[in-house]
Amino acid sequence: MSGIYIHIPFCKQACHYCDFHFSTTMGKKEAMLKALCKELELRKAEFSGETVATIYFGGGTPSVLKTGEIEQLISKVREHYDVVDLPEITLEANPDDLSEEKILQLAASPINRLSIGIQSFFEEDLKLMNRAHNALEAEKCLQLASQHFDNISIDLIYGMPNMTLDRWKQNIDKALGYNIPHISSYALTVEPKTALAKFVEDGLITPASDEETQEHFNLLNETLLAAGFDCYEISNFGKPGYYSKNNSAYWQQKKYIGIGPSAHSFDGVQRGWNINNNPKYIKSIEQNILPMEVEVLSSTDKYNEYVMTGLRTIWGVSLTRISDEFGPKYKEYALMQADKFIEEHLLFVDGDILKTTKKGMFLADGIAADLFMLNLK
Repeated sequence: MSGIYIHIPFCKQACHYCDFHFSTTMGKKEAMLKALCKELELRKAEFSGETVATIYFGGGTPSVLKTGEIEQLISKVREHYDVVDLPEITLEANPDDLSEEKILQLAASPINRLSIGIQSFFEEDLKLMNRAHNALEAEKCLQLASQHFDNISIDLIYGMPNMTLDRWKQNIDKALGYNIPHISSYALTVEPKTALAKFVEDGLITPASDEETQEHFNLLNETLLAAGFDCYEISNFGKPGYYSKNNSAYWQQKKYIGIGPSAHSFDGVQRGWNINNNPKYIKSIEQNILPMEVEVLSSTDKYNEYVMTGLRTIWGVSLTRISDEFGPKYKEYALMQADKFIEEHLLFVDGDILKTTKKGMFLADGIAADLFMLNLK
């Protein structure tokens, strides 16, 4: 089973923390939609013999598109690819786009999962992030959406400057009050060349400390586990039956095609990424040229990626798979590097599987980096 990701590179305004590829001008929207449809057609041979189980609209802000435009793209996928009978079709959406009329239209479309960028239920947080919606819209859209969609995910950001544990707990509790079955939650990170980075550099904002951020994560983890969620990936919590199939496929290293400017693809052997420039992307596709760079992965690259993605999840890393796929020396190296983390109760071996402990989950990226292979001769 494979997936298709479609990047919609438009936003109403720029969030202060965001370093994703997008444009706040919609002048090239029609040309972009044509290019996305054409890229889907140009790349259909890549999925010959593959079955598409997930279609994911990310961005940017896909909900700025009309429902009919989204349906047009879904139709193109169905026209050129072998799609399962009931694929998971996710639309990332912002609360300010989700009027009652829009929600009704989406509910009548093939979209069956909404991923809503709430980020916070507090006005001061939303203003600091420069979100396009306000706190009232955040709650109102969930009231409406939950009446028409069963499968809803929301995004929440922790580690905000001046965010107390109490305010973070209120954010989590508000989300749980809407009976949302999936929550994606990320620490606020200061990315280079963003407005947030400039504010920090100028001393206007003091980022949360690592200790405060970890306290937020621990509270999130404890509260959601008590509410019946599984932390199936460090940033993703789902009730049984509501894990994101799209994201799970990524962490389990299944094949996916990324359509649109800046979108990434993976076929098990190589990674590719499209140019992150809208006019150049459109012009290239119009000339039947895929504007993509490709990197063929070495065995060491594949091992590192497997360790990186696996340790972030409840599925962990299979030592047998490492030995079978990459060679016994890789397994020996992984166990040798893991030893100190096992002693510190950050990792443990469950049968054949190397996993992070509850304490180690928050530190998974750093632990994985220590297990990376630089060069094995």
